[in-house]
Amino acid sequence: MGSEPGPVQIVTVCREDHSFALDTEALARILLAPHVRDKHVVVLSVAGAFRKGKSFLLDFMLRYMYRKGDEDWLGQDDEPLTGFSWRGGSEPETTGIQLWSEVFPIQKSDGTEVAVVLMDTQGAFDNQSTVKDCATIFALSTMTSSVQIYNLSQNIQEDDLQQLQLFTEYGRLAMDEIFLKPFQSLMFLIRDWSFPYEYIYGFKGGNEFLDKRLQVKESQHEELQTVREHIHSCFTKISCFLLPHPGLKVATNPSFQGQLKDVAPEFREQLQILIPKLLHPDYLAEKEINGNKVTCRGLLEFFKAYIKIYQGEDLPQPKTMLMATAEANNLAAVATAKDQYYKSMEKVCGGDLPYVSPDSLEERHHFNLREALYTFSSTKKMGGQEFCERYQAQLEKELEEMWESFCKHNESKNLFSAFRTPAVLFVLVCFLYVLSGLLLFIGLSTFALVCDCTMGVVMMSMLIWAFIRYSGRYRNVGRAIDQAAGVVLEQVGVVGLVALVYCLSLWFFSSL
Repeated sequence: MGSEPGPVQIVTVCREDHSFALDTEALARILLAPHVRDKHVVVLSVAGAFRKGKSFLLDFMLRYMYRKGDEDWLGQDDEPLTGFSWRGGSEPETTGIQLWSEVFPIQKSDGTEVAVVLMDTQGAFDNQSTVKDCATIFALSTMTSSVQIYNLSQNIQEDDLQQLQLFTEYGRLAMDEIFLKPFQSLMFLIRDWSFPYEYIYGFKGGNEFLDKRLQVKESQHEELQTVREHIHSCFTKISCFLLPHPGLKVATNPSFQGQLKDVAPEFREQLQILIPKLLHPDYLAEKEINGNKVTCRGLLEFFKAYIKIYQGEDLPQPKTMLMATAEANNLAAVATAKDQYYKSMEKVCGGDLPYVSPDSLEERHHFNLREALYTFSSTKKMGGQEFCERYQAQLEKELEEMWESFCKHNESKNLFSAFRTPAVLFVLVCFLYVLSGLLLFIGLSTFALVCDCTMGVVMMSMLIWAFIRYSGRYRNVGRAIDQAAGVVLEQVGVVGLVALVYCLSLWFFSSL
């Protein structure tokens, strides 16, 4: 890490396969430093859309931490801003999660000392990150921070709240047990606020504005109510700060390096309110999980546990609104087509309807299958051709399974099929009886005795088969008897058995 403090990458996103890696050694060097490892930890994290000044804000926090107690902590007018890597432009600078390498021990007014950690996150929804990347990074930072600053531009839009709902729910899924609200403090930081005549800059105007935006009303659509109720249920404390625009020189000058002379006076004034309030010793909130305060050493273990969950396959894949809607849309079309096929086949061979010949049933199946597939393809669906083809393949597979089920149901109505085993066994008993009598008549008593014993076994099999059908027990034995009867039927055939018994009977009785 070196003697000079600086940002340290602890969570990296692999752009190729969108996997996550935790640099455990780097994180341990920060959190297990001898002077802080057993202190309760305070984690301030800044997250939000890329290129919205998260790192810029964190660097002013760093300046305050290094100059605490100094009234002129903001620095000289021409002093460059250093710390977390930041720059102007349209491309994201931070990828994954970074921590400042130095943990700041701060003494509170009650004499206890806490360790303050500053965290910077990857920008959400850049042109290379998937929804899972963004959800995982945001969830990890929210789960491990005691104060999550949600950095937004100009306003709180409805999609900002929906993204927050998705990210926090993804975080909540990874937590095994939740006795209280799962996360601690959430602060909406609205950058470039342009309506100070409606809500004044700072916490007062911000909290009034937030109360209105998060208010749950009966007149709202259910979806809007759910989003707001979810956010209230996730955080123990929610606040908002309205921050003015930093000035055109900050936004448009490519050579800007953070000098205060180029920053708008209003912005500087609000920074001098915001930063000391966030980092004042008595306002620092220690990290808690399930009501227990976490030390730096404990935070390292939670990072390890959480990253392992997000590296696994247990959590569902978070989807964009479009993908989730397209999936639901296609599944609804699949369900409609399946229901149409099922009802059509039920009219042919369902319920108490009589047995249908296999050829006729298959003909109706092919017709109803084409109708069901046409219903699916003609339904307007979202997601594009390739996306819909996956669901058509799923539909075809499920219709094939339904067809096999209808075939079995129809076959069970075939009287001969139902009584095949007892019929075969009965014919065998008759055949063995006649054969035994014939052998006894011509003096082959030993062979007649063998036939009688065999006939006894077959009769016992008939009784066992009847008991199994009545009781439903010993089904494997019943299956074996059915298979044996099937083999006999295949080898000899019903007509052959009946003809044989008939001929033997005629010959036997005529001989008498």
